[in-house]
Amino acid sequence: MALPDAFTDRMQQQLGVDYTAFEDALHTEAPVSIRVNPLKWNAALQLEPVSWAGNAYYLPQRPVFTLDPLLHAGAYYVQEASSMFLEQAVRQHLSADIPVLALDLCGAPGGKSTHLSAVLPSGSLLVSNEVIKARTNILVENTQKWGSGYTVVTQNDPREFEALHHFFDLMVVDAPCSGEGLFRRDPAAADEWSESNVKLCSERQRRILSDVWESLKPGGLLIYSTCTYNREENEENLRWLQENHGAEGLSLKLNPEWGVSLAEVEGMTGYRFYPHKTRGEGFFMAVVRKPGEPDQIKSGGKRRKPVLSFAPKNIREHVETWIQTPEQWDYIQFGGDRIAALPADWIPELENIFKHLRIAHAGIPLAEVKNKQFNPLPSLGLSAFLNKDAHPIQEISHEMALRYLKKEDILPENAPEGWVLLSYREIPLGWIKRIKNRANNYWPKEWRIRMNLPEAGNHSIL
Repeated sequence: MALPDAFTDRMQQQLGVDYTAFEDALHTEAPVSIRVNPLKWNAALQLEPVSWAGNAYYLPQRPVFTLDPLLHAGAYYVQEASSMFLEQAVRQHLSADIPVLALDLCGAPGGKSTHLSAVLPSGSLLVSNEVIKARTNILVENTQKWGSGYTVVTQNDPREFEALHHFFDLMVVDAPCSGEGLFRRDPAAADEWSESNVKLCSERQRRILSDVWESLKPGGLLIYSTCTYNREENEENLRWLQENHGAEGLSLKLNPEWGVSLAEVEGMTGYRFYPHKTRGEGFFMAVVRKPGEPDQIKSGGKRRKPVLSFAPKNIREHVETWIQTPEQWDYIQFGGDRIAALPADWIPELENIFKHLRIAHAGIPLAEVKNKQFNPLPSLGLSAFLNKDAHPIQEISHEMALRYLKKEDILPENAPEGWVLLSYREIPLGWIKRIKNRANNYWPKEWRIRMNLPEAGNHSIL
């Protein structure tokens, strides 16, 4: 991989005598890491942990993840280790006992959103946004597979959040950047790099931050990150936030063994990951607080004309048996035939979210009602709040699970008539409906495995 000359010159100035070790690291194999879903998997793993994140591990080599049914079932997520440093900001600056309303502004494909779902205080609501429709689809898929019912996925430009004034307690802005930290993993990124693109990215990042700043509550936290090294997209943007919006820099406690480098500018502190110092890719993160006192009332404000349509009693009584702790949910009807469970404690805020934003996914989509029949939806089978006693469950083999995920019609032995939930290694996967001597496969076709399946072998990594 040939590095751009201008990039090399700047990094030599930035790193000094460390530059040779940095460049050498870019020519080594990138580490592979995963985060295990604590809602679905709690068995001990004989893998090396990522030291700054819980439930996170390095793999000795990169497997063919597509061939592992546990990935499709949401038992774990493949995520670059450096970006998991987000967890430290959440744990060190939020109370574990107070639920918050959080926004992951640039959410796709879902790494930070699924991570936030795991580490935010219990009962928190997460809005995960992506402006590009095609990327919103993969964000919805990964959100549903992770199984948290406390997530809403939206598809909006950052400026459209201005309608939600002083709304969020926490914002994460993993800003689109020039991608310098990805050179090792994606050599094509080096070919596309230019100084003009760095400048363009810096300007776009400032626009994004300005667009969403008013949606952050006074006293609220903003976590800013990029996967790049340069000061223009990192320290200079922190300085700009301070000068133009009064942002107050917050620090994090570090373990020296992590190898994280400090990036300080006029009272603001950022944290930079270099591949020759930390076991991960290039990454930058900083935490700031918005000036002012936190709002003392919930963000929902006064409820005017309802946006959400509550399901009638007969429908609610049918579907509420399908999930755990049914009392913590409200049952909402969409388009006349779809029923979803939304967190009851957040209904006022959800009313505002549905009023002002474009919704791609919300809560736990439970069922589609057709001809008075209740057809369970894929997200219910993947939900961490699924009541496993509500439907028959059939355990299937690795080979049969892959055939199911490829959307082949399979009929497990002894499967009963009607709706059956398939599970792999006791983790629910998805639905079939048996009709006499055949069964329909209800795995979403857009999620199906497209590669050819091997003749044999178990590819599960957990």
